[in-house]
Amino acid sequence: MQKREFYDTIYYHFSRVGKALTSPKRMELLDLLTQGPKTVEMLAKETEMSIANTSQHLQILLDSKLVKFRKRGTFMVYKLANTKVCDLINSLQKVTEDQLEEINQLRNEYIERPDQINSIDLDAFLVRIEEDGNFILLDVRPTSEYDVAHIPGALSVPYEQLNDELSKFPKDKEIIVYCRGQYCVYATDTVEILTAHGFKAIRLSAGIQHWKRKLNEIAKST
Repeated sequence: MQKREFYDTIYYHFSRVGKALTSPKRMELLDLLTQGPKTVEMLAKETEMSIANTSQHLQILLDSKLVKFRKRGTFMVYKLANTKVCDLINSLQKVTEDQLEEINQLRNEYIERPDQINSIDLDAFLVRIEEDGNFILLDVRPTSEYDVAHIPGALSVPYEQLNDELSKFPKDKEIIVYCRGQYCVYATDTVEILTAHGFKAIRLSAGIQHWKRKLNEIAKST
């Protein structure tokens, strides 16, 4: 193999992964899969695509080795190929945040809503755990995602079931709510609903993947 042929070949393979990331829908699928394995039907519902379109996008991700699948009865269950793909999604989001101010403005207006709800970042939350455990931690992701991984001590109350569970929450404790991460609206909407019903609620501006990375950082530093 000649030098030019070598370069052309390796950069072709690099571009295969890059090409798979050029679709907003495929980026959303990958982001959803950072929360755990999901069936095609679950992914189609979350992304508001048809099962056929979802399958086509997943096939492209499969061809680029970003995801893999297994059969569970009559269902096809997809998951990320490995943890490095999760790191890739996080890195891409970070680069985009650094380079494009528009995304920070969108997140601020749609997710963080500082004029309407209160939030706590992960570092402050860790301090809160150490100093004061007098709060309720609420995980409002789907139960399937909670079962894969969750912050220790969190209660699972999927967003879609929230209104049925309101009467079970005490009003003398603060409720800290988290969902999939900083681009997920579930926690924001939950805090608004809880506040409207007289609860003291705040949003944790991090998800389970942020939690895992933070624990790894702490472990490496000790």
